[in-house]
Amino acid sequence: MPDLDQQTPVVEVKDLHFAYGGQPVFTGADAVIHDGSFVSIVGPNGGGKTTLLKLILGLLEPDRGQVRLYGRNPARSRGRVGYMPQHAHVDPQFPVTVMDVALMGRLRKGRLAGPFRAEDRAIALDALQEAEMAPLKDRPFSALSGGQRQRVLIARALACRPDLLLLDEPTASLDPTVQDDLFELLHRLNERMTVVLVSHDISSVSRHVDAILCINQGIDEHPAREISGALADLFPGADGLSLVRHDHHHEHLHGTGPEGGRP
Repeated sequence: MPDLDQQTPVVEVKDLHFAYGGQPVFTGADAVIHDGSFVSIVGPNGGGKTTLLKLILGLLEPDRGQVRLYGRNPARSRGRVGYMPQHAHVDPQFPVTVMDVALMGRLRKGRLAGPFRAEDRAIALDALQEAEMAPLKDRPFSALSGGQRQRVLIARALACRPDLLLLDEPTASLDPTVQDDLFELLHRLNERMTVVLVSHDISSVSRHVDAILCINQGIDEHPAREISGALADLFPGADGLSLVRHDHHHEHLHGTGPEGGRP
């Protein structure tokens, strides 16, 4: 696990208010994510899942309230985060190799222009090895399957050597077997870092994560094992998924202890 002050949450959201063009997204939301947690953010389409990630990264500013990342303004702690966006800015047809994509994770603000250093290449290769993609490092990115591309994009996020891994819909459009394989990778990564992922598929992620943050203007946190009931009760218009009950409160989860153990 990262050597962090266990008393300082990885992410802390207090009385968060945020709106797009006058349309409220969050109204007085609170949440805490602790070191070592494996958390999924779920909610209706357009409900604020990706917005919350951007607030955590400091790419957006709250209208009121605060978001803290490792106890600081997110912009000051962003270097500790590996981020895999939902729509990766890598054209599958652009002639880049798997290694080229992983090396993108070494690009940082203030880095001097020029070729990558040997150290950057070694770190990118380590990230590919962790994602089980090193044997394909010279293969064109465009030649990969959907699941392989997701692993390479995770390697890109790992190449910055993060303490927190944020992933936006990493299993979207993948078949169930490939999804399970990807979650195995995320479980291994969770042994040494905090993992937070956005998903629309509550029934799938509930089998893997410790806690679920339900987004619907507020943020409700629940142990993943307490999935039950009808989704329409909280997310009108959503179909085909199970839902966490919101009829009682829970303590914030700390890693994978008794309250946060995986089912």
